[in-house]
Amino acid sequence: MKVAVDAMGGDHAPGEIIQGAVEAARDFGIEVILVGAEPAVQAELKRLGKIPPGVHVQPASEVISTHEEPAMAFRRKKDSSIAVAYRLVRDGQADAVLSAGSTGALLVAGKVLLRAIPGVQRPALVAPLPTRAGKPVLLLDVGANVDSRPEHLVQWAVMASVYAETVWRRNRPSVGLVNIGTEDEKGNALTRATLPLLRQVPGLNFTGYVEPRDVPLGAVDVAVADGFVGNVMLKTFEGVASALFGMVREALKSGPVASLGGLLAKGALRQMAQRVDYAEVGAAPLLGLRHPAFKSHGSSKARAIYSGLRVVREFVGNQTMSQLHTQIARLGPAAGYGEDIVNNE
Repeated sequence: MKVAVDAMGGDHAPGEIIQGAVEAARDFGIEVILVGAEPAVQAELKRLGKIPPGVHVQPASEVISTHEEPAMAFRRKKDSSIAVAYRLVRDGQADAVLSAGSTGALLVAGKVLLRAIPGVQRPALVAPLPTRAGKPVLLLDVGANVDSRPEHLVQWAVMASVYAETVWRRNRPSVGLVNIGTEDEKGNALTRATLPLLRQVPGLNFTGYVEPRDVPLGAVDVAVADGFVGNVMLKTFEGVASALFGMVREALKSGPVASLGGLLAKGALRQMAQRVDYAEVGAAPLLGLRHPAFKSHGSSKARAIYSGLRVVREFVGNQTMSQLHTQIARLGPAAGYGEDIVNNE
């Protein structure tokens, strides 16, 4: 298994990216292709010392930053690390791509170079969220598609269910449609139109509407929303988690007794912090592309890249892509859609 790693993407590139990739290559027995400015990549490899034989370097002379307009930057920078990594996958020289770089550039490049699975109109950006139940929930879409149609949400639900079953090993993962209430008559035009379509999908363990407040409690395995709602949920979750941890830290410093209590609870607090740490999850897929593509958090350090490559290995090793193709191919006729839904836009 070979994974093309964008060595120049992310706030801590290339050092932390390369370190995490090298450690993953050594521990997981996979090959990684570090894509980026060759002098910088080679300098980091030299700094790390002994490098496992499965680590390779693919030069790329340009970098797309998060401050650039994605589509324009992708067209202008043909030799960017993101574009080169995607072309390695497209041309069969790598099995998957992992990047902590610009999300917009990853989506644009993915649609152009890898293209969508036949039957998928729009790929979705996924985010695993920790829950009180102890197992994460898969939330999508979290920003790739601000304006969506009912058939898009149906396709995302099917793909996310396959991912939860094959990579997370969930048995018949439950799928909920994010809404402001659980009654059928609640919601906007999009959710009300999507609800009956999801109920018609054979084999999908669709449980109906799920309210946003119940998602962090682990009410479902997969929470489906349009990109606007999903992105708001994700950023609200991140903000609330940061605020709560900040308040806990301040409270534990409020006096001698509180400080002593903090010392006694240090282990439990550390476990709690790990459950909401994106570095433990590592990476999330861009579901709907013809080949595996994964996005790590922009602030990823070595541990997050290491965890991300573990997820990529499980995705590829469990033949998840093959199952995605199969389930999407069955979706159109089973749900009563016309041929315009089965074919790409």
